[in-house]
Amino acid sequence: MANYTLEQKKGFTVYGLGTELKSSYTDYAGMSREKSEFWQAVGENGRLDTLKAMAANDYVFAVNEAVNSKMMHYAGVMTATTAPATEGSRDIQFPEGEYLVVKGEAKTAEELNNQVSGIAFGQVLPEAKDFAYVGGPNATVVMEERNGLVAGEMWIPVVRK
Repeated sequence: MANYTLEQKKGFTVYGLGTELKSSYTDYAGMSREKSEFWQAVGENGRLDTLKAMAANDYVFAVNEAVNSKMMHYAGVMTATTAPATEGSRDIQFPEGEYLVVKGEAKTAEELNNQVSGIAFGQVLPEAKDFAYVGGPNATVVMEERNGLVAGEMWIPVVRK
């Protein structure tokens, strides 16, 4: 089984700018394309820089969550203050509890997301005997850049079986 840890985390909130993913959740290529286009757009239009300026730390979150029967994807940060509500933005509550954590390094944030998501959802969760993901927001967290690589983790809330 892939390398992972289970960690207890306090509840936290991520302020995110979101987009609805139109591809089927089984269409990995379609969802990846939509996410890539979204990140390119928020990077080019300055919204990502605005988010980073509000951040309480250096972490940048790529959040996935089903909301009102829609698959949503967000660029987000932890904020020290209440963030302004704008169209397509919201506070995303992550519950206190146990999280599956998969660490990784890649050349880009997109490659990191694909790598740790693939390990978590393609290897660890299908093989897990003692815990399960039962929904709620999950995120890839870009934590730092070092030696030309992006380092981070995938955080998925889980429950014991």
